[in-house]
Amino acid sequence: MSKRFYITTAIDYVNGQPHLGHAYEKIIADVIARARRSLGQEVFFLTGLDEHGQKVQQAAQAEKKNPQEYCDALAADWQAFAKKLELTNNDFVRTTQPRHKEFVQATLAKLNDAGQFYKAGYTGFYSAKEETFLTEKDRLPDGSFDASYGEVVELKEDNYYFKLGAHQQWLIDYIEANPDFIAPSYRRNEVLGFLKNNTLEDLCISRPLARLNWGIPLPFDPEFVTYVWFDALVNYTSVAAAHGDPALGYQPSTLNSQLSLWPADIHVIGKDIVKFHAVYWPIMLKAMGLPLPKQILVHGWWQKDGAKISKSTGNVVDPIAVINEWGLDAFRFYVLRELDIGPDGNWTDAGFRSRYQAELANGLGNLVNRSLSMLKRYRNGVVPARSNELSEDVSKAAELCKTSLLQNELQAGLEWIWKAVARANQYVDQTAPFKLAKDPAQAQRLDEVLYNLVETCRVLAVALWPYLPGTASKIYAQLGLNESPDIFSKAKWGGLQPGQVIGELAPLFPRKDV
Repeated sequence: MSKRFYITTAIDYVNGQPHLGHAYEKIIADVIARARRSLGQEVFFLTGLDEHGQKVQQAAQAEKKNPQEYCDALAADWQAFAKKLELTNNDFVRTTQPRHKEFVQATLAKLNDAGQFYKAGYTGFYSAKEETFLTEKDRLPDGSFDASYGEVVELKEDNYYFKLGAHQQWLIDYIEANPDFIAPSYRRNEVLGFLKNNTLEDLCISRPLARLNWGIPLPFDPEFVTYVWFDALVNYTSVAAAHGDPALGYQPSTLNSQLSLWPADIHVIGKDIVKFHAVYWPIMLKAMGLPLPKQILVHGWWQKDGAKISKSTGNVVDPIAVINEWGLDAFRFYVLRELDIGPDGNWTDAGFRSRYQAELANGLGNLVNRSLSMLKRYRNGVVPARSNELSEDVSKAAELCKTSLLQNELQAGLEWIWKAVARANQYVDQTAPFKLAKDPAQAQRLDEVLYNLVETCRVLAVALWPYLPGTASKIYAQLGLNESPDIFSKAKWGGLQPGQVIGELAPLFPRKDV
C-alpha cells in the first residue's frame, strides 16, 4: 500500500461564517493538492471543523439550541462553502464525529497509561472569550488585561496537564536538524527564538465538566472534558486512523477504506496558530510515538484597504459575493497572484478589478480568443501542421511553473504562466497574422503562426489547471479536446494534432464595465 501525499488545512472554529482568510487557506491547499495529482501522485486532502469548546456552548445557549444542533447548522454552511470554492478535498472532518471522538479517547487513555499526564490545582485568571488562562505577563502596566480578552475572571480549579516542558530541547534540536519542517524560514526562526528564550510550561488539557460540558470526556476521569489541544490538533491523525492507516497502530470500530496517509506531508495553517502546530503538536506526536509531519506551511493574513478585516467596522470581503459577481477562477487567481505564501496581503477592490482586466481579460482571455478566432476565420477552425517557433519559450515557462508548484511557490508558478501569455501576445503583434492572411503567398507562414498560438493556449491550459481548473477546462473545450487538462505531462509541446477541429468560442473573462 503506497503512502498518499497527505495535505491538510487547519480546522475552522464554528463560531461564525467563513471569510476571506478561510477561503485563501483552502485554495492554497487545493492548488497544492491538484498540482500533486496532475504530477501523478495519489493525494489525500483534508479540511474540516473544530466544534467543541466554551464559545460554541455559549453561542448555542444564546440561540436556544443544543450545541450539536448549532454545530450541524453551521457545518452545512461551511460544507457549502467548500463546494463553492470547488475544493477537491477527500474528506471533511468534524470534531463531533464518533470516529474522531473514539480516536481522541484512545489516544488520551494511551498517554495517561504512559504517565504523560498529571492532575494539579490552579489559581489564576481566565478569559472565556479567548478560552485561555492568563498570567501576570499578560497584564497591562496598570494591572488590567487587554480588552481583547473580554471579561477576565479569577478561577480556582483542578485540571490535567501534559508534560510539554520535558521535550523542549528535543524540539529545538529537531527543528534545527530539519530546516524544511517550518516554512517559510522566517517562521521557523520565530519558533526557534520562542523556544530558546522561554521555558515551556506544561499544557493544560482538560476543563472541569462543571464549567464546560461541550467536549470529549476524558476516558480516565469523567468529571473532565478534553480541552482543545488533544481534540482539535488530533484531527489530522484521527482521520488517518479512521481510514485504517497502519502507521497509527489503531483499529477503528468501523472501517470503510485502508489508506496509508501518516505522516502528513503538509499542514497549511495561518500564522496565528504556529505555536500550536510547531510546538505543541510535534511534542504531542512524539509522546504518541508517531512520526512528525514533513512540513508546516504558514501563510499570512489579509487586510482590506490597508486596515484589519473586521465585521464590526464593516471592513470585509465576502468571498461568495465576489465569486458570484466575477467567477470562481477570478477570485482564486487574485488571492494566489496577489499574495505569496508567508507575508500578509492587502485586498483592494480596485486591485482586484485591475488584475481581472489586465491579466485575465486582456492577457489570457484575449490571447485565447484571438488565437482561436483567427484559426476559425482563416483556416475554418482546423489546426495546421506543427511548428515549433514558440516551443522553447512556452516549454520553459511550463517547466519553471512545475518546479514552483513542487516547492509550493504558487505565486511564482502563476508568474511563469503569465510570462508565456505575454510572450504569445507579443508574438501576435510581431507576426501580424491578419496581414499575412491578405497575402496568398504567405499561406504557409500563416499556418506556422496559427499553430504556435493555439498550441501555446493548450500548454497554458495544462499548467493553469491546478490554479484555475474551470478556465483550463474551458480552453480545452474550445480547442475541441474532449479530455481534461489535468495531467501535467501533457504540457509538452506538440500535443495538438494537425487536422484537429476546434470547438465553440466564448470569452473566458468577459470584460466588465467598471
